[in-house]
Amino acid sequence: MTPTRALLDWVAAHRGEMLADLARYVEIETPSNDKDCLTDGLSWLASWVPERLGEPAAVEQFDGGEHGDIRVYDYPGAGGLPVLMLCHYDTVWDKGTLRDWPFDVDGDRATGPGIFDMKSGLVHAVWALRALSAAGLPRPPVRLLLNGDEEIGSPASRPVIEAAAADTRAALVFEASADGAIKTARKGVGIYRVTAHGIEAHAGLDPMKGASAVDELARAVLALHALTDLDAGTTVNVGVIHGGTRTNVTAGSAYGDIDVRVSSAAEAARVDAALAALRAHDPRATVTVDGGWNRPVMERTELTGRLFLLAKKLAAGIGVTLDECSVGGASDGNFVAALGVPVLDGFGAVGDGAHARHEHISVQGMVERTALAAAVLHALAP
Repeated sequence: MTPTRALLDWVAAHRGEMLADLARYVEIETPSNDKDCLTDGLSWLASWVPERLGEPAAVEQFDGGEHGDIRVYDYPGAGGLPVLMLCHYDTVWDKGTLRDWPFDVDGDRATGPGIFDMKSGLVHAVWALRALSAAGLPRPPVRLLLNGDEEIGSPASRPVIEAAAADTRAALVFEASADGAIKTARKGVGIYRVTAHGIEAHAGLDPMKGASAVDELARAVLALHALTDLDAGTTVNVGVIHGGTRTNVTAGSAYGDIDVRVSSAAEAARVDAALAALRAHDPRATVTVDGGWNRPVMERTELTGRLFLLAKKLAAGIGVTLDECSVGGASDGNFVAALGVPVLDGFGAVGDGAHARHEHISVQGMVERTALAAAVLHALAP
């Protein structure tokens, strides 16, 4: 029997225990915007992780300020550089959601707030390490990072993630899969605000004395949307606009909030140049742009490709066809990939419904994904 098949059999035999862990975890609400809930969630994880894996060689906790704190575990291995395992514990679901949407299992389908994105993934990560220990199979040192602000862009945890990734050989991200596929590329995400300032005047009595900020914003929106290049993987969307005070007043100010997605650093540079070049049509008005790149592009590299082929081969050994894909959404894996570290993202749940009320996972997918993560870690042992 191959190590991969043995790992699958062991995980399958412990399916009930994994589900019990997942149930308890889902029943602890951890919305990104509730510091007290996040503190409670991380406190439970701080007890559960060493209970399942033993005491780490080192553990550090970093203050997240108004956001969730960050906890980093280092577990020793067979040698060589560590592998980074990224998991976030925050969800998009407000406190109280569990009252009318509790954890539930019906056959192969398990549901509950945050189960797909990405509480199941953290259970996979821990049980993959547990499976390797139980089987006595070697693996490289691992660095398990838990952060509580991923759903809002990782403002507090980004520097911790980048520091944790600096001396690693690879990273596995336990975000949910994309219909079972591993994500080997993700778009970079930019968040900007374009603001126009004009001159207020009575729109009927003194129309020529005014300079309309709304007019300037409208022109800017058209220019911004023209930057979209679907063939290059670039989208620019002004999703929120606000401006003016009254219908009979020439608007003195207006703004629009912009979401930018790009598939390459070259496209990011093109968009940056276009944003910097925005100017007001009326010389009496001004147009300015604030904001920046929330997450850099996660481009598929040769090293990432090799790592994926390894995972694909191991998946075939347990009867799973593993595909790869590129997605428009970003994750903390983007930060790591930008440092030149190969990243495989999507070792979490097989299911559907991220950020939606039909969020659910496949229980069999949980078993297979856990075994696959364990097999990849074993294959990376020196």
